[in-house]
Amino acid sequence: MIPVVTSDEMYAIDREVTERIGISADSLMENAGQALFRVLKGRIPRADRVAVLAGAGNNGGDGFVVARMLKSCGYETDVWLIPPKEKVKGAARTALEVYERSGYSWIPYEGNEQEFAMRAPHYDVIIDALLGIGVKGEVRSPYQEIIEQLNRSRAVVYAIDVPSGVPADGGDVAAAVRADMTLTIQCPKLGAYTFPAADYYGELAVVDIGIPPLVVKTNAARRFVWERSDVMRTMPKRRRSSHKGTYGKLLVVGGSKAMAGAVTLAAKAALRSGAGLVTMAVPETVYEAVANRMPEAMCRPWPAEGGAFAGAADWNGLDVDALAVGPGMGRTEGVRRLVGELVRKPVPLILDADALFFWDDYAEQVRRRSAPTVITPHPGEMARIVRRSIREVEHDRFGLSKRLAMEYGVYVVLKGPYTIVTAPDGSQYVNTTGNPALAKGGSGDVLTGIVAAFLLQHEAVQPAVSNAAFVHGKAADWLVQHGHSPWDVLASDVVEALPAVLASLA
Repeated sequence: MIPVVTSDEMYAIDREVTERIGISADSLMENAGQALFRVLKGRIPRADRVAVLAGAGNNGGDGFVVARMLKSCGYETDVWLIPPKEKVKGAARTALEVYERSGYSWIPYEGNEQEFAMRAPHYDVIIDALLGIGVKGEVRSPYQEIIEQLNRSRAVVYAIDVPSGVPADGGDVAAAVRADMTLTIQCPKLGAYTFPAADYYGELAVVDIGIPPLVVKTNAARRFVWERSDVMRTMPKRRRSSHKGTYGKLLVVGGSKAMAGAVTLAAKAALRSGAGLVTMAVPETVYEAVANRMPEAMCRPWPAEGGAFAGAADWNGLDVDALAVGPGMGRTEGVRRLVGELVRKPVPLILDADALFFWDDYAEQVRRRSAPTVITPHPGEMARIVRRSIREVEHDRFGLSKRLAMEYGVYVVLKGPYTIVTAPDGSQYVNTTGNPALAKGGSGDVLTGIVAAFLLQHEAVQPAVSNAAFVHGKAADWLVQHGHSPWDVLASDVVEALPAVLASLA
């Protein structure tokens, strides 16, 4: 797992490394520059003309180390120092002096603005070492003008740590570099996984500069990227001696006259994801339509009213290990009463879609549950639950998810690009799979089915939920890589892609 940090946490990590561990700021910057160079060397063709744009802070210092190494290896490299030299302090000043003593020159931006404007369009590669993680608010002149020129350039742009002008912790973005690739140092920052900041990063690569993991652990919240290696480590293996009962009995409660397909998508996704036995509980008025769509699943008609659930459940003969509630239920009074009853069942519970509409009615009951509860809101549903605007949710996805999960003791799956899974202890896990093909009705129902199936098969809840998010997104990625476009993918296509993804993880 890769830790994800705030800017304040990264500053604290740097301080501990220099003050307690004893690695000097100069050494840390040299390590960073060397590590960055090794990545860039493998990507920049030897014939390309390169510009390094250096600011006054540590970002600029990293740029000087990179530039020194590029020049030492024969790359045609111009170095532009944007502020006056006297403003470069600390480790960055040392890196600049080492660069100069190595026999290399730089070009002052001040007084040469027109020359920069003429040269900028002709570079093949531009390395953005202008501004680091300390940016707050709007970018000032001359950086704003430089960023505008850089964004008009046809060069491949590599940003160091964060694209200049992008707040490290996310939020609104004014003038900022639109990078083709961002080489983030040691730990990704929050903004890399929240929008609109994430739009500026391009491809993201994490560059390890040798900071001891213990320092990160003691100075940062438990916030991680959930990687393929984590999935491989935690995915359960199916035993030869197993049978259908081994992998759990799931009840999917959903459907209505207007949305009969949602419950079948969730049920089929659950079966494709390894659930042993799946039963769909649906309003009796849609029973025949739903039962005919899914021969592999059992189907139970429950009392209906107006094409939706009447509010009563028929448990006669049902043996259930987990509940998934919400897909296509509608928002009637009967549904409200039914969800309130289901929340009291002492089995693992997934609440999704319309079931979340009634959160205020049963939130206290959820808080008292002993069995695991997973809720899977999209930003609009999250906004309703926490009484914030969608904009506020998107700007504080990590913070709001954490507070909700810890307050009610639930696992929160805040859906969207970079879905965040938050556990009741406040630990958070970012999923990086998926693409805009999932921005379509039914995708959430599929995720609910995968989450439910994995809960029945994994030993721990968090890996089950994080693995479900990973597999869901990976199925969409697989489809786009195998003949589909981000426009044409259907939720049912995502279900059909699950076998290929699961086979690749076996």
